[in-house]
Amino acid sequence: MNSSKNSSRGRQQGKRNPQKPTHNKFEGKKKYSTSKNEKTKKSFKKPLDVERKAASKNTNSNSEGIRLNKYIANAGICSRREADVFIKAGSATVNGKLVTEMGYKVSPTDEVRFDGTLISQEKKRYVLLNKPKNFITTMDDDRGRKTVMELIGNASKERIYPVGRLDRNTTGLLLFTNDGELAKKLTHPKHNIQKIYHATLDKKLAMSDMQKISEGFMLDDRRVIVDEISYIQNQPKNEVGVKIHSGRNRIVRRIFEHFNYNVIKLDRVIFAGLTKKDLPRGHWRHLTEMEVNTLMML
Repeated sequence: MNSSKNSSRGRQQGKRNPQKPTHNKFEGKKKYSTSKNEKTKKSFKKPLDVERKAASKNTNSNSEGIRLNKYIANAGICSRREADVFIKAGSATVNGKLVTEMGYKVSPTDEVRFDGTLISQEKKRYVLLNKPKNFITTMDDDRGRKTVMELIGNASKERIYPVGRLDRNTTGLLLFTNDGELAKKLTHPKHNIQKIYHATLDKKLAMSDMQKISEGFMLDDRRVIVDEISYIQNQPKNEVGVKIHSGRNRIVRRIFEHFNYNVIKLDRVIFAGLTKKDLPRGHWRHLTEMEVNTLMML
């Protein structure tokens, strides 16, 4: 009996022995699960490594600093977009080191040079001049002619520049600033900044010619579009008002010359919403905060 029991137990144990592969399968799952976790850990480590490399590469990342292109624009050199081009071309150095990296940040204590000249952030200035006749719109003139800079010499300790230009014999509003971003905005054709001129002609403007100008015409293979044109109220018919957004050189004079009229006087009375009110010829004034905000929103 004992032997039969033993043999029966042996057979039962023999039947139980195949359970070991089940254990092996579990081990296999365990190993598979572990390798999956390892892959997961690696996938999390990878972006961290990238972030560390990026952080080490951009060593000047400073929350208190500003981008180099904005720093250059704030100095009145040019717009931010133009500054990017100059930076890539190697025009900027920071603390004696050439910087061509986009997004590079500078701190207030950094020494920034543009084409070798030390620059600094300046307080933005906006000066409006009622330009008189016989002054040319340039920073200086090698022929010794009078320039508009002589008229606003004591307007600002910061170096300011004219926005656009008026020719020597044209009078009226001319804006000066060291805000490169705004200057670019006010002179770029896509922003359609409107100007209004008061033109005095050598003879009466015929209604038929006014109609042709109003409808638009070709001048030097380019179409000229005038926003509005009309006679000045209560004035002779040779006194004409022209509203235009084109920034082409001497465009108002050339419009009338195209129709055989000579412009005796030309005065810009409105520029980007700014007027000559309380501003005598040859005088200047600073823009009010409201006027600056309005220009920013154009």
